[in-house]
Amino acid sequence: MSTAIADLEERANKVRQDVIKTLAAAHSWHAPSSLSPADLVTALYFHVMRVNPKNPNWQDRDRFVLSKGHACSLLYVVLAEKGYFSKDELPNYRKPSSILQGHPCLTSTPGVEMSTGSLGQGLSAAVGMAIGGKLDKKDFRVYALLSDGEMQAGQTWEAAMAAAHYKLDNLTAIIDYNKLQATARVEEEMAVEPLASKWRAFGWHVIEINGHDMQEILDAFQEANGVKAKPSVIVAHTVKGKGVSFMENVVDWHGKIVTEEDAKRALEELQRGRSISASER
Repeated sequence: MSTAIADLEERANKVRQDVIKTLAAAHSWHAPSSLSPADLVTALYFHVMRVNPKNPNWQDRDRFVLSKGHACSLLYVVLAEKGYFSKDELPNYRKPSSILQGHPCLTSTPGVEMSTGSLGQGLSAAVGMAIGGKLDKKDFRVYALLSDGEMQAGQTWEAAMAAAHYKLDNLTAIIDYNKLQATARVEEEMAVEPLASKWRAFGWHVIEINGHDMQEILDAFQEANGVKAKPSVIVAHTVKGKGVSFMENVVDWHGKIVTEEDAKRALEELQRGRSISASER
């Protein structure tokens, strides 16, 4: 294993711990939704994307849209770790005066590119950003993280069709394919398979990966960045609640509050490095 991969895995594990701490301090929820894409978002901000935390509005920066806005505790932890704002803000999550609210807000939180939360809208915003980059002849890239449940939203597919039509090779969508949504398995609510084939039919370059294998993640982003004349989508197979055994693949944890006792148990597991154990991949 390379040093870079090991460092990213260690950082993703720390990100997961900080997500649990943040949610416990706020007596809040959506822990599993924030844990499943932690490896993907860590790779983006600490290896892939070109950003400047000291100048969040730098015109040439890469853009990231968290379409699954309910997982914002993950984004906030990563932005704080990256230096967009002090980590001292994290315990204030969801407090009335906090810059960190229950869904991302681009007018109050440094580093947030789009206010999200109404599922199915994020890809449309990312398409608009990518078109803007083309029109302005900028070389920045746009990344959008979508939930698998958003594959059930018609607006997602309208945006996908537009992205292919305009040949947005500066756009990469990432699907956090953990197979669970708020109250049931995705296949039970409304089946989305064959998912990869659908995206190919819409004119996208498709890459399927294990969303917890850091080498596969980095290779996928590199591949996507080399594709010309079409957008790319990374279908990342993940485990909802990854790294915390009592949350993994448990539907009821989607909207369950993280208590102090829950946090203690979760942190004990994560501090043992459970989430990056090679035997579990």
